[in-house]
Amino acid sequence: MSSGLHCRMRALAILIVVTVGIGQQIPSIRVDVDLVHVLCTVRDRRGALVNNLKQDDFILLEDGAPQAIRHFARETDLPLTVGLLVDTSNSQVRLVDEERKAAAQFFSQVIRPKDAAFLISFDAGTELLMERASSRQSIAAGLEKLRQNSPRFEARGRIGRAGGTRLYDAVLRASNEHLRKEPGRKAIVLITDGTDVGSSIRMDNAIDAAQKADAIIYSIYYVDSKAYGGSSSPNRQGQVVLQEMSEQTGGRFFRVDQRRSLKAIFNQIQQEMRSQYALEFTSSKERRDVGYRRLEVLLRNPGLRAQARKGYYAGE
Repeated sequence: MSSGLHCRMRALAILIVVTVGIGQQIPSIRVDVDLVHVLCTVRDRRGALVNNLKQDDFILLEDGAPQAIRHFARETDLPLTVGLLVDTSNSQVRLVDEERKAAAQFFSQVIRPKDAAFLISFDAGTELLMERASSRQSIAAGLEKLRQNSPRFEARGRIGRAGGTRLYDAVLRASNEHLRKEPGRKAIVLITDGTDVGSSIRMDNAIDAAQKADAIIYSIYYVDSKAYGGSSSPNRQGQVVLQEMSEQTGGRFFRVDQRRSLKAIFNQIQQEMRSQYALEFTSSKERRDVGYRRLEVLLRNPGLRAQARKGYYAGE
């Protein structure tokens, strides 16, 4: 066989092998790395926010084991999605107008062109009053729906809407339908007296949904004292519920009272959102070890304290 014919036959054989390989769709090598995202804020002993830390200042633990921080950043430039959840049940309806005005100022200061906000009201049911919006005009129109949609008082002070306060269902809906697939920073701002009546899930389920969505819950305990016979603190259990939801997700609990207005609380939340750190790591555990894993963020400086979520769900 001539050398030229031998070369042509060899080239044809190589072509056949390549063609068969393509037809069989031989899988390529793919590296799949699961990054876990942790947002946190840091305060000193006086409670002041600390904004000048570096990656080496942090210690990150998963189930007690140290984790290598792969990426570190200040969060001020990442996109932000905020869900405002407002209790419009019978006991809260007198507060809606003030909530609408304070939220309008908050969003005007926090939401930038690459950010977005949405609005859910909850009472006997949950209702999406505003889809994701970024412009001031759209947000203002959405907040106006909050006032229009709230129950109206009758002459005797009674309300014509059926009772119920589906607090946990509202958190679940915000987390699963509007935050879980969003990139960047995600937060729920929850205004309520902490009472849940009629939800299809429990508090633990609501917390789980927020954690799986990587969402922080800022809860604001706001009570209409007239609805509770003049008492300014009628629902201690409601406060406990809101504190737990915020602590587990890395947020904070606030209470509107004579010393702190709703407007002032919104301003504090805004400052926190502008003072966050982002820590990312790949777990040292096996990927097949699915389920809940505890997280702890520590600072090498013992005078500083980190505020971050308490855990996450691996493999979900």
